[in-house]
Amino acid sequence: MNANIFIAGSGGIGQAAGLILSEFGIIDATVYFGDISQHAIDSALTFVEEGCTKTAKIHGVLMPTEGSNENLDSVLSTCDIILDCLPGSQAPRMATLAKTHGCHYANLTEYVQETKDVIAISEGADTAFVLQTGLAPGFINVLAHRLYEEFQADFGVDVVNSMHMKVGAISKNAPSPHYYAFTWSPIGVATEYLKDAEIVRNFKKIKVPALSGLERIIIDGDEYEDNFTSGGAADLPDAFAGKVKDLDYKTLRYPGHYQWVKNTMSTIMNSENRIKALENIMLENIPSVEDDVVVVYASVEGKDKHGRLRRKEKSYKIFPTLVGNKHLRAIQTTTAAPLCEVAHMLLKNKWKGTILQSQLSTSEFLNGPFVTAIYGKY
Repeated sequence: MNANIFIAGSGGIGQAAGLILSEFGIIDATVYFGDISQHAIDSALTFVEEGCTKTAKIHGVLMPTEGSNENLDSVLSTCDIILDCLPGSQAPRMATLAKTHGCHYANLTEYVQETKDVIAISEGADTAFVLQTGLAPGFINVLAHRLYEEFQADFGVDVVNSMHMKVGAISKNAPSPHYYAFTWSPIGVATEYLKDAEIVRNFKKIKVPALSGLERIIIDGDEYEDNFTSGGAADLPDAFAGKVKDLDYKTLRYPGHYQWVKNTMSTIMNSENRIKALENIMLENIPSVEDDVVVVYASVEGKDKHGRLRRKEKSYKIFPTLVGNKHLRAIQTTTAAPLCEVAHMLLKNKWKGTILQSQLSTSEFLNGPFVTAIYGKY
């Protein structure tokens, strides 16, 4: 299986995707890194060249800040897939380019409006557009769907009480007062803390303010707190309409973090751009670290056909992984592996139009070569 794959965005996730594709050899891939920064492109190329234990087929493409240009169009006309690792605001742009050049497209963003825009763009396309296929949204949604399928098969019911999805990209250590360190995009964290979350309560999809559902949970013997954040539920609130009474996605943190965020947000209530204001305060006070861990938990709970309460659940704790000659952070591998898995699926299946997380084959995805290399056998 060979393919030309364009990775839009040469940051940490794009670099990880490029290295994973080049090192694993599951796809005989020629990888093009696209970015508006030549420095970012050069860093990505060096990263993959140093990390890969074999000769990597990699190239760089300098992108314009808007639209396209002759050089970008020339490269995209030869590509099979665009893997969009750019900020979510760029998703409609990259999806338009994918449709123009007949490329498959897959992205990571949790941004709700941009996802709706890409769905509209993909209408009538001869190629497939797989949306929100990273860690959260992405892996966590397929995992929850899988648990629902198992619950349905084992207990003979179609309607369940709850489906809960929780993910935390956190540091191994977290001193006071914020009990947190950045392991991924600060603007992404600020956005998910401030934009409304879509959940299901009593079979109805509703919007609730982010950070309005604080609870504590013990996973694999460790205590965390969780809270509503935006975007992580993907399309599951719609896909499971009438089947799940209560459905939600929450972000996991160490106990004490959300109180610090609440106190901080009280100081920016009158800011014109609260997302930017929160990002700036967090950057001033919270360091970025390389030594991270990703915690994943999903559950489906309900009564079996005999009326007994049952729960299916699955958890993961993923640490940094050696890929080739490079130690990749947990957030890099757990996000990039699902994206690469979808690229693999796109090359095998004759899909067209929008493919949402609820529409992916849970067995094919969870047991695919890229996902199992990072998450293990399901």
